[in-house]
Amino acid sequence: MAAEKILVVDDETDLQYVINQKFRRQIRNGQYEFHFAFNGLEALAKLIEVPDIGVILSDINMPEMDGLTLLSKVRELKNPLLKTVICSAYGDMDNIRTAMNRGAFDFVTKPVDFNDLEITLEKTIGELNIVREGLAYHDKLLSIEHDLMVAREIQRAIMPKPIPGLEWADIDGSMEAARQIGGDFYDYFMMDDHRVGFVIGDVSGKGIPAAIFMAVSRTLIRATGLKGMSPKDCMNYVNHLLCTESVNSMFVTVFYGMLDLETDTLHYVNAGHNPPVLLRHDGSTEVFPVTDNIVLGVYDGYSFKTNSIPFHKDDTLVMYTDGVTEAFNQKQEEYGFETLHTLLKEKVLGNKEVMDGKDAPARICRIIAGDVARFAGDEEQSDDITILVVKRN
Repeated sequence: MAAEKILVVDDETDLQYVINQKFRRQIRNGQYEFHFAFNGLEALAKLIEVPDIGVILSDINMPEMDGLTLLSKVRELKNPLLKTVICSAYGDMDNIRTAMNRGAFDFVTKPVDFNDLEITLEKTIGELNIVREGLAYHDKLLSIEHDLMVAREIQRAIMPKPIPGLEWADIDGSMEAARQIGGDFYDYFMMDDHRVGFVIGDVSGKGIPAAIFMAVSRTLIRATGLKGMSPKDCMNYVNHLLCTESVNSMFVTVFYGMLDLETDTLHYVNAGHNPPVLLRHDGSTEVFPVTDNIVLGVYDGYSFKTNSIPFHKDDTLVMYTDGVTEAFNQKQEEYGFETLHTLLKEKVLGNKEVMDGKDAPARICRIIAGDVARFAGDEEQSDDITILVVKRN
């Protein structure tokens, strides 16, 4: 540990010898390192020469620049890692009070009691160490904050882009993380010229662990799905990998679908995720049944069940995470599935301009996110809000 650097400012020429004698043990042990100045001007020059001085022990009455003026100059530096102890005659209370008002941390009186001075220096250095720890912690938080912001930008960058040349389906999604980074994800990709795969997921937990597990889950599902596997085989394989590598008992809920143009069929596996809502081209809605499947990453060897339903022209599938239905307002009322279902029937399915537009999925995402925000008001978002919409053109 580096020696604490102390600047003694006093015009008494013999004080340097006395200080070095009284604190010779601390100097020898590398605990203290003393520097000396004979007035305020020399002290300011010494602060420039030795910028890591932590404590100033200063007399008040000195030529050229006195201790009170020095205090004012030190305060202008706004350096929290510089503490001043003032030294003056016992009866000089007016100057001592002025010194304290100008930012002195403590004072000692003349003639100096060196036992008292040692205690005062230890207390001052103890306060300095608390400030140093606080600043170090603050710097660490700033570094973490910067890393999280970079991670957030990376998460946004890996969100899927529109699929070039895909004319028979329109897909779009949105994700608003509750924190800097989220544990929700969505993705979509072409499997071949007549099949498109898509997925929405919600990882357990929050923060960095959830974000990492999210990235792993998304990558595994995409890499496996691109091989052309059925939804069942894809989920079985990804579940095995996640169970093998999972730590801290993390899991992920997933809705994984495969839309087949040749058969106008949607094949899907719901692995513990919220039930999507299908907006039919005839104006009806269909809520998917609650899944019998478990979440991914919990039980290795589980065999997931696939379901299939017709998916015709102008049918639209709306998927979401529980950040939508479990959003709260300031009255601690929950948004709920029924509110979402009513919104989809009245503001989406009943709006020809929305449903017939080429950008229908993007507009539906904005309508849902906007209504959740309206409902929540000023209540803090507690969970990621993610929406994925697929429309058959």
